[in-house]
Amino acid sequence: MINLCVLPSTASCRKAHRWLLEHRIPFHERNMNAQPLTETEIKHLLQYTYNGIDDLISTKSNAYHQLSKTTPIEDMSLSEAVRVLSQTPQLLRRPIIFDDHRLLCGFNQDEIRMFIPRDQRVLKMQEMAQHQHQMA
Repeated sequence: MINLCVLPSTASCRKAHRWLLEHRIPFHERNMNAQPLTETEIKHLLQYTYNGIDDLISTKSNAYHQLSKTTPIEDMSLSEAVRVLSQTPQLLRRPIIFDDHRLLCGFNQDEIRMFIPRDQRVLKMQEMAQHQHQMA
């Protein structure tokens, strides 16, 4: 099952929600304001990142800029940073989309396609190839 973690007021979260619906991909949506990610969940997500905490942080957010004035997250230990991220969901990039093997932080029209089931991707590629053959 795909998990879509959102802050409902953001356009990128609404785009991801709409994209998953349009592609008929089942998902579980979670409002991070009402139900923030736990420290355990954040640690789990870190397994799928390339750059660790940096992949999860929204450096453009007001929460990040406020925190940077007092205690930059870059100066924290990993466990301290994880705790702060679980307590302040506004620090996280959004949406956060993940399943048991993949993670996408932020909405990207190309990268979100990784969540289309393989059989649907194969079918789409066959349709495109057939269409190109007919055009030739």
